[in-house]
Amino acid sequence: MEALKQGGDVLFILLGGVMVLAMHAGFAFLELGTVRKKNQVNALVKILSDFAISTIAYFLVGYTVAYGTSFFVGAEQLAAKNGYELVKFFFLLTFAAAIPAIISGGIAERARFGPQLLATAVIVGLVYPLFEGVSWNHAFGIQGWIQRTTGAEFHDFAGSVVVHAVGGWLALPAVLLLGARANRYRKDGAMSAHPPSNIPFLALGAWILTVGWFGFNVMSAQTLDKVSGLVAVNSLMAMVGGTLAALVLGRNDPGFVHNGPLAGLVAVCAGSDVMHPIGALAVGAIAGAIFVAMFTVAQNRWRIDDVLGVWPLHGLCGLWGGLAAGIFGSKALGGMGGISFGAQAIGSLLGVTWAALSGLLVYGALKFTLGLRLSQEEEYEGADLAIHRIGSTPEREATW
Repeated sequence: MEALKQGGDVLFILLGGVMVLAMHAGFAFLELGTVRKKNQVNALVKILSDFAISTIAYFLVGYTVAYGTSFFVGAEQLAAKNGYELVKFFFLLTFAAAIPAIISGGIAERARFGPQLLATAVIVGLVYPLFEGVSWNHAFGIQGWIQRTTGAEFHDFAGSVVVHAVGGWLALPAVLLLGARANRYRKDGAMSAHPPSNIPFLALGAWILTVGWFGFNVMSAQTLDKVSGLVAVNSLMAMVGGTLAALVLGRNDPGFVHNGPLAGLVAVCAGSDVMHPIGALAVGAIAGAIFVAMFTVAQNRWRIDDVLGVWPLHGLCGLWGGLAAGIFGSKALGGMGGISFGAQAIGSLLGVTWAALSGLLVYGALKFTLGLRLSQEEEYEGADLAIHRIGSTPEREATW
């Protein structure tokens, strides 16, 4: 029976890892459909290359930083318990690799390729695992201090803050340091629309992410005996709430509509195991509203050229999700209880502060050493030809 349980747990978390791995195709197509045609190839290459760099950095350094487990032992030892520690690494790697995939969308169309890969190695190898270890492995005694202070630990079941808010707040300094795309904001106050290149691809990316998210959330239980249908239904309800809020407030705009479910799913991650489904619906709807409102304000009023809106989508909705777990997870609102709003506030603010400062340090250092931005000529030509020497439809382009 023990062997059967071990095998079941390995299969369970492996399937979760595969589902979250598939989400990276969603990141790729969401970015591909949002950027202009001359940057589509770059969007695809970035996501795959970032994942490869993330794997090496997390295997060699990051997983050890977060959990104290090293893979520099014999294969016989690694294969113990059906290799559970290995598939757990694979599952958590797909979370870690989501960080550079999130950042990629914010800095699209004008960032240099090499420096971004270097940033990925530092972020996945060190920056992200340090906060991951604090939140999910009680590193540095911070969770103990939060519990003594508020009566409960910081609770983030599937990464609203640990993954999404950290990714979004890492991206914000990078976006600001890069500056807006050429001609996006003009000196006379006018703005160039820079519309998405392909709405069907954008929608496909959103759907792939949405489906994979059920692996992201449900399989965060990490063992078969802890799986919860509550997590699945709460994820569903938050997705629906985010979609409907974005549909109404975004006035049928397809970009908002297809990011709405993602906003809801980002927000529900933290408390998906403790909320009532109606609470999850409300959390998702509020997240959808946050995304539409803050994307509009950031782009039009503050003139922050965050191409995919990753700061409002992941940074702000992730922060809301961390706080929402402390509100809608309470028994007073039909939740499971055992959480504290004070703990959620401390943990969430700690995460976004760490991410913002780390992003400023990493991308600031790269800007003043290697440089972050393509030249004017390269940006005008497009990242596809400037970096990869081929466009997204080369045969068609050659006939023109």
